[in-house]
Amino acid sequence: MPGNRAPSAHPEPQPPQAPPPKVLHALDASLTLLSPVADISELTAHATAAVQAGQGNVLDASHVIFPNGAITLVLILAESHLSIHTWPEENLIAIDLFSCGNIDGPKVISELVRLLRLEGVSVRQLARGTEAGRG
Repeated sequence: MPGNRAPSAHPEPQPPQAPPPKVLHALDASLTLLSPVADISELTAHATAAVQAGQGNVLDASHVIFPNGAITLVLILAESHLSIHTWPEENLIAIDLFSCGNIDGPKVISELVRLLRLEGVSVRQLARGTEAGRG
């Protein structure tokens, strides 16, 4: 019959999928008196919750607490990494989210701002990888 084709034994070739974009989200902000960043357990829990809200997956975490109370926290993600650095004497926090997988980076950043009660927030995005320099 015209228009009826027998199913092929071979699947139709699919066009190659473009890899997810590689993006660095860099956030600088001021801490407030209510910012829960002095307790490493609370900071890690909030950072993990923000990553999960953006559909990311935390594989591991590591941190250092400095003598002045400053903290560096790094979460290793299936989609790359999240780093948080605090300077309590300056009420400053710097957060870098490098994403190269299926994660909603802007959602992670907005959740961090909300959960950590940050103000004076500045966020920049930078495309990374070999395709970033072409245009």
